[in-house]
Amino acid sequence: MKRPDMPHAPHPPLTEYYPNEQARRGFVRAIFDNTAADYDRIDRLFALGSGAWYRNQALRRAGLKAGMCVIDIGVGTGLVAREAVKLAGDPGRVVGVDPSPGMMACARLPGVRLVEGRAEAIPFPDASFDFLSMGYALRHIGDLPAAFSEFHRVLKPGGRLCLLEITKPERAWSRRLLKLYMRGVLPRLARLIGSSVESARLWRYYWDTIEACVPPSGVIDMLEKAGFTGARRHIETPILSILAEYQAAKPG
Repeated sequence: MKRPDMPHAPHPPLTEYYPNEQARRGFVRAIFDNTAADYDRIDRLFALGSGAWYRNQALRRAGLKAGMCVIDIGVGTGLVAREAVKLAGDPGRVVGVDPSPGMMACARLPGVRLVEGRAEAIPFPDASFDFLSMGYALRHIGDLPAAFSEFHRVLKPGGRLCLLEITKPERAWSRRLLKLYMRGVLPRLARLIGSSVESARLWRYYWDTIEACVPPSGVIDMLEKAGFTGARRHIETPILSILAEYQAAKPG
């Protein structure tokens, strides 16, 4: 059930890219479909410490262990799911869900089941998974309370959650530096090495979603109201305060 005291979207409509909230979903799917072939290559340029090692460590910190059944929401090209497979120990224990068939077509995840779907309506039964992960996709969800309610629903009692996210730096100089990199440098590099003209636009859009996103306290509040316990935000890079992990658990 939606609560009137909560924002539903992670940020207001970004009218430079789509005209209103109703058009958000179509825009997000199209831009990821159109840039999927370039995504991993450009992501490696962006990195900022968020490569495979960091993703693996974040999942470990949140409690992912061998033998767990994992669902990765917003699986994209599989960057987080690949590390989940290593920790779970069996690709058959990992499922990826994404609204972009173009992104999933570029995922190199043998043995992992990939399913088209949205965070707000996960196509699996109640209490199906031990662990839920999501990598840098929170800002692209249309309804956060609905998504967090779904996360709670598909997790088993005692299940763990780890949401990786890039957050707006707290220091003004850090914000200026990251904005220059993401809105200026990365789009230029994307035009040089990308095969899609939309790739440069994607990375400008990325920064704009970071800048406008609901603050971390709002994310934690929504997780708690969805029924999670122990909701917290872990910062791995305190100097820039960019890489964040939201961790929480479904009560046992």
